Amino acid sequence: MTTKELLIAAKAAVSALSRATSQQKNDALLAMAQALEDHKDEILAANAQDVSAATGHISTVMLDRLALSEGRISDMAKGIRQVVALPDPVGKVLRRVERPNGLVIEKTAVPMGVVAIIYESRPNVTSDAAALALKSGNVCVLRGGKEAYRSAAAIVRAMKTGLTAAGLPETAVNLVEDTTRQSAAALMEAVGYVDLLIPRGGAGLIRAVTENAKVPCIQTGTGICHVYVDRAADLNMAVNIIENAKTSRPSVCNAEEVCLVHRDIAAEFLPMLQDRLQTKRIAAGQTPVTLLADPEANAILKAVPAGEQDFDTEFLDYTLAVGLVGSVEEAIDHIAQHSTGHSEAIITGDGRVARLFCQCVDSAAVYVNASTRFTDGGEFGLGCEMGISTQKLHARGPMGLEELCTYKYIIHGSGQIR
Repeated sequence: MTTKELLIAAKAAVSALSRATSQQKNDALLAMAQALEDHKDEILAANAQDVSAATGHISTVMLDRLALSEGRISDMAKGIRQVVALPDPVGKVLRRVERPNGLVIEKTAVPMGVVAIIYESRPNVTSDAAALALKSGNVCVLRGGKEAYRSAAAIVRAMKTGLTAAGLPETAVNLVEDTTRQSAAALMEAVGYVDLLIPRGGAGLIRAVTENAKVPCIQTGTGICHVYVDRAADLNMAVNIIENAKTSRPSVCNAEEVCLVHRDIAAEFLPMLQDRLQTKRIAAGQTPVTLLADPEANAILKAVPAGEQDFDTEFLDYTLAVGLVGSVEEAIDHIAQHSTGHSEAIITGDGRVARLFCQCVDSAAVYVNASTRFTDGGEFGLGCEMGISTQKLHARGPMGLEELCTYKYIIHGSGQIR
């Protein structure tokens, strides 16, 4: 099926899906979750082909994003079931006004219509996006990357069996067969067919969509995420948080890329950090973190000097830029200059400093004494997520069901005329 034919079929499914009850949607989602588990062998076989083809062409950490396991498929099914447990956002009255003339005006949540997602090599996005779209009453059009196409196709085939078993049109979930740039361009230009376009991937993809899309789109994050270690920080806590934020999954957008340290504690803290991220990890047989230090930090660390672009780079690897600052205000200014607006954290025991940081840092998620790795739909109680929006309209941060709805005004009268 061509991309245009797929878009026509997706648009035709909007009406049928708009009539689906909450129970029908939940039944379909439960069937989709079960289908993923029932077809896990087919999905894993397809994924093994993708991983084999990509080996040697993408980094080890990117291969980790691509790879599936029985556990990850179970997590995908669990994410769908968590969406089932959430309230249906469609039909929710957001605001109700009774006018002096007797009119009752209700601002009411409704689906977007057709939501298209362009994403790269994370197969789990396929099920997350489909589940959120269906629950919020939207038809979804999925366009994955070529590295993960076999995996995505197997996942979608499984989910379609769940849709049809529940009596919903299988064209409520669609996978674009063409993985070339032409199909991405077709989605960007699909005026009248796509109501919302969401890119999930690297900076190049997101820039291409936001600069070229003729349909409404949401800018999701590349994540140049910062952790600032204040002079009033618990240094052991700081080391624990930084290791987690950098190394638990370095290839994801909520991983830390920059560590800022107050000068007053640098001589004590930086050797602790280097010991944890390098010496101890090597001793434990784990991948050490390469530290790229500014001149002041490098005078202590004797590490790799940071280059001109290193504080503006999403490494997605075991690499961390390290710099010193003289105050929380200086940290805030640095973040304003270099951040992508995703997630930032401060480690401090000083409540005033924490409040100033939270007030002045203009990012989607701002943490006090916690890892940036929590910026995630599941961790935020959204079941799963469509992506992390780094813009301010209309969604910001992890996008769940409510962010996939728009609204209309429903007005109840009793014969009023004007």
